[in-house]
Amino acid sequence: MKMGSVTMSFASILANGCRSISPPPVTLVRTLATTHVALSKKHHNKHLVAAWSSGCSNISAFACESSKSDVIHAAATTSVNGYPEYHRLLPCPSDNGPPRIEHLVVSKGGPVQEYICKALDLPALFVADLIHFGAVYYALVCPKPPPSATEEQIRIFKEFTAPSVLRKRVSIKGKTIREAQKTFRITHVDQFVEAGTYLRVHVHPKRFPRCYEIDWKSRIIAVSESYVVLDKPAGTSVGGTTDNIEESCATFATRALGFTTPLKTTHQIDNCTEGCVVLARTKEYCSVFHGKIREKKVKKLYLALAAAPVPIGIIAHYMRPVNMAPRLISEDFIKGWNLCQLEVLECKEVPWPNAVIEKKYCVEDCGWPSQHIAYECKINLLTGRTHQIRAQLAACSAPLVGDSMYLPAAIAEMRSPGLNPFGRYKQNYTSETDEAKAVTEWIEQHGKEPNVVIGLQACQISWDDGEHMYEAGSPWWRCEIA
Repeated sequence: MKMGSVTMSFASILANGCRSISPPPVTLVRTLATTHVALSKKHHNKHLVAAWSSGCSNISAFACESSKSDVIHAAATTSVNGYPEYHRLLPCPSDNGPPRIEHLVVSKGGPVQEYICKALDLPALFVADLIHFGAVYYALVCPKPPPSATEEQIRIFKEFTAPSVLRKRVSIKGKTIREAQKTFRITHVDQFVEAGTYLRVHVHPKRFPRCYEIDWKSRIIAVSESYVVLDKPAGTSVGGTTDNIEESCATFATRALGFTTPLKTTHQIDNCTEGCVVLARTKEYCSVFHGKIREKKVKKLYLALAAAPVPIGIIAHYMRPVNMAPRLISEDFIKGWNLCQLEVLECKEVPWPNAVIEKKYCVEDCGWPSQHIAYECKINLLTGRTHQIRAQLAACSAPLVGDSMYLPAAIAEMRSPGLNPFGRYKQNYTSETDEAKAVTEWIEQHGKEPNVVIGLQACQISWDDGEHMYEAGSPWWRCEIA
């Protein structure tokens, strides 16, 4: 086994470190909870990392973090430690809970459910639900603490990752530190975790209440021996999230069809987008379909409901290769940025969705100045980048109706040209530091994920030169209200 310097292979996940822990006293849990709830109220919809805390000789704390869409105010009913009362994950709440991800290092081996219950003071059934949702991960070796760690926290880390200790652990024999730090989902409540094992517990997984409102059988477009085509509802995840694989289209479609083998994800569309999605019935066809995507044999058409007209023809931009929303794009070529191309086939005036439709589909009012006429565009997606249609149309001053992530940003750029650091009227920054600061501020100000739906539908999917072609039903904005 390689015993060189320990590297942090999960920097993007952990941000500032980990929590080395033996079962803590309730007083410390209360301290952590209070600190984090206060932060979540102050920084709504931002990445949150609570400070490492101290005050106990046998515990160091790397507290909670979250994605933007997970952050809301704490529930009205809270326990003494500042968090909501924990019972079960079902029935599904109508809103996502306050952010909370816990990072633990096991001090004494045993069943994972039992250890988490004691360490985090959580009910056994609640922890069992978290494991069922896929919200608990483990790695054989924990990552390195951040520079802000206390001497005691560093001591605990060194204690569990000392070469003399690691050499005694049969489970990591022959593995490098990087290999031993790779995370896997915990799949069973009785799974044994040995001392020194790292655990990541998503105590408040992202929830998808719309899954329970859908008639899933009515959303099935086609069923074959190899695949299923689904008309995905907005407000749902195709294959689940990092912390929730239970409330997903794949899971609910599998149950609706009575399949014993779970359907598998072959491609993604945003949670707030509706329309055609192909789910594989076998691992083999999943690989086959991935190959068709790589070979550009899969064609996707979209209907976009834009707030302003979009020119017919091919629109090209370059997208910043950073996995952070909102995505930044530029009309000008920038070395290392990814080419984004789409073709607008049609653009026609349609009525702006009325108040009844907006309420039914939870369309957010993002402050567009003229909400009378919208523009339905048929788009041929030539490259498949994350948020591509949303970001490109916003850059054309024609953001999608209801898109709380890009529409307010488009309004801000229209009112103050040059505010977007890579917009049409971008400024010439005197230094890379100034540019980086402008990018950070832009992302912090514009990044609210839509609650349920935006004006975007994957209306048609086809492959093998049209041999297989499927269409979704009418988009939500054409809905007739009785």
